Amino acid sequence: MSLRHLIAIVRKEVRHILRDRSTFVLVLVTPVTLLFIMAYALTVDIEDVPVAVLDHDRSTLSRSFTQHINAGEDLELAAYATTLEEIDQLLVHGTVKAGVIFPAGFGEDLLAHRRLRLQVIIDGTEPESGTFAMERIGRRAEVFVTEQLAGPGSAAALLRPIEVSIRALYNPGLKPRVSLVPGLISMVLGMPALSVALALAHEREHGTLEQIMVTPITRAELLLGKMIPYVFIGLINVVVIPLVAISAFRIPFSGSFPLFFLLSSVFLFAMLSMGTLIGVFMRTQPAALALSFLVIFFPGFFMTGIFFPIAAMPEELQMEAMLLPGTHYAIITRSIFLRAVGLEVLWPNALALVGLGIVFTASAAFFFKKRLG
Repeated sequence: MSLRHLIAIVRKEVRHILRDRSTFVLVLVTPVTLLFIMAYALTVDIEDVPVAVLDHDRSTLSRSFTQHINAGEDLELAAYATTLEEIDQLLVHGTVKAGVIFPAGFGEDLLAHRRLRLQVIIDGTEPESGTFAMERIGRRAEVFVTEQLAGPGSAAALLRPIEVSIRALYNPGLKPRVSLVPGLISMVLGMPALSVALALAHEREHGTLEQIMVTPITRAELLLGKMIPYVFIGLINVVVIPLVAISAFRIPFSGSFPLFFLLSSVFLFAMLSMGTLIGVFMRTQPAALALSFLVIFFPGFFMTGIFFPIAAMPEELQMEAMLLPGTHYAIITRSIFLRAVGLEVLWPNALALVGLGIVFTASAAFFFKKRLG
C-alpha cells in the first residue's frame, strides 16, 4: 500500500466534504442537530402548566390556596375566571390546560373540618399536561389542608377531608390514542413533502433538468408545477386518513370537515414548499432523504407537541417549534377533531401556515438557479 496514494485519496475526500454542502450537512451538522433535538425532547420536565382559577367562595382561605397553586415552577396561574363559561373558553383557546373551581363555602367547610369539594377541569386534548396539572393541584390541596388543620405531622392533619372532582373535557377517558391520532395526521400528511424533495433531487442528480432549463419557464413556475401534483395526492389523503382514524381507531370527529379540508390544504402547501426548498439545496436523493428526515420528520416527532408538551420545552425550542408547519397543524387537527372549534379560534395557526408556505416558496424560488451546478 502506498502512503502517498492513500494521502491523496484522503485529501480528495476532505475537499469533497468541505465543498459539497450535502455531504457536509450529513456528516457534521446532522449528528449535532439530532443530539440537541432528541436530548431536549426526551428529557423534558413539565413546568409552568397554565391554570385558571374560578373562586366562588372569595374567602381568605380560598385566596390563600390560590397562592399555593402559583408557589412552584410546575404550575402557573394564568387567569382568574369569573364564570365557568370563561374557563371553557380559556381551555378551548389553549390559554390554560386546567381550571380550578372553589365552591361557595370552601373556607367555612375547611375550618369546620367538613369534607371539602374542589373541582378541577382539565384539557383532555393534551393528557400529559392535564394529568400533570391534576396531580399537582391534588398534592397542593393535601398540603394546604394539612397546614390549615393542625400543622404537618399531627393526628388531625391525617384526616385530610378533601374531595377533588376531576372533569376532563374533549377526552373524558384521558385515552392517549384520542389525542395522539389527530396529532399524528400532521406527520402522515408530511410524506408528499418528502416525495417532492426526492423528485427534485432526482432530476438534479440525473441531469433531466437540462431540457427545462433552456425554456422560458420561470423559477416560480417550475417549482409550483412540481408541487401541484403532490398537493392533489395529499388532498386524497386528507379525505381518507380521517375516515381511517374514525373507523379504525374510534376517534371522534366533532368539528367541520370543510374547515378541516381547507386548513389541511394550507398545511400541504406549507409542507410541500418546505420539501421543495430542501430539494433545491440537495443534489442527490440520499442527501435529500437525510435532510428531509432531519428537517421534517425528526422535528415533527419531537417538537410539534404530538408526544411531548411544547410548554415543557425550553423557550428557544418553543420558538423553533412555531416555525414548523406540523406544530400549527397538530393544534388544528386536535382542535377540529376533539374541540369542534372554528376559524375564529384557529385563524392564527392558519395564518402561520400561509406565511410559512409563502416564505418557503419564495426562498426556494430565490435560491433555485436555472442552470446546471
